[in-house]
Amino acid sequence: MLQWIDTHCHLDHRLYHTDVEQVLENAKQAGITRMVIPGADPRDLNRALQLCTRYEELYFAVGVHPLDVEHFDNAQLEAHIQHPKCVAVGECGLDYFQRQGGHLDKARQKEVFCAQIELALAYDKPLIVHIREASDDAYAILKAYPHARGVLHCFNGDAILLKLHKNFYYGIGGVATFKNAKHLQNALPHIPLERLVLETDAPYLTPHPFRGTRNEPKYTALIAQQIAQVLNIEPAHLAHTTNANAATLFGLAPYAKVS
Repeated sequence: MLQWIDTHCHLDHRLYHTDVEQVLENAKQAGITRMVIPGADPRDLNRALQLCTRYEELYFAVGVHPLDVEHFDNAQLEAHIQHPKCVAVGECGLDYFQRQGGHLDKARQKEVFCAQIELALAYDKPLIVHIREASDDAYAILKAYPHARGVLHCFNGDAILLKLHKNFYYGIGGVATFKNAKHLQNALPHIPLERLVLETDAPYLTPHPFRGTRNEPKYTALIAQQIAQVLNIEPAHLAHTTNANAATLFGLAPYAKVS
C-alpha cells in the first residue's frame, strides 16, 4: 500500500472531539503516515498540543487564521513554537471573501500576517499560508520577505502565486476533485512536481464523491489519485515525491513506521 502525508488537517476541530481515535485509525488503514495540524483559532491550540503529545504521527503549527485575527497573541504563539512537535507557523495570510454581515479589516489582516511571517523567520520555521480572494496583496507581502518559505495552503491556481515557487510549496486538496475546479486543474501541470504537497483541510473541502460529508485524512489517497490522473504520472511516483517534499518542508521523516 502506498504511504502518504496529509500536510493540513484540523484534527483539533470540535467535529473530531468524540472519535479522533477512529479518524486516526482510518488514516492509518489508508496509508497516511504523518499529519500536520495547522494553527487557525488559538483557542484550539491546547487541543492540538494534547493530540500531538499523545500520537506519534501528529505534528502541529502555531498560527492564527486571517478570519480570527482578533484572537492573535504573538506571545502565546511564541510560547509554543519551540515545542519539538511544532513544525510551522500558520495558517496565516489574507482572506478577502466577503461573508454576509461580516466585516473585513484588511489592514489588520495584513498586520497580523506580517507579524507571523516575522515570527517564522525569527525561529526558522516554514509558513502555512492561507490566501482567499487576495492573491495580489498576499504576493506583494511575501515578495517583501525574500527569506520567507513555506506552503501555499489550498492553492487556488492563480498564476501570480506560481512566481513564488522558489520559496514555497503548493498544497493541493479536495478542490482538485471538484467538477468546477478547471482553473486549478489547468494550473497543476505548471507547478514543479518537487514543489507539490498533499492536504485534505479536513474537516473541510471533502473530495468528490464524498462532498457534503465530514472530511478526513484518509481521503488523501483519493486526492492523490485525481492529481496523478491530471498530471499523467504513476501514483507511486506522486507518493514518493510528495512525501519527500513534505519531509523537506516540515522536517518530517519521509515515511513513518505504522504499527
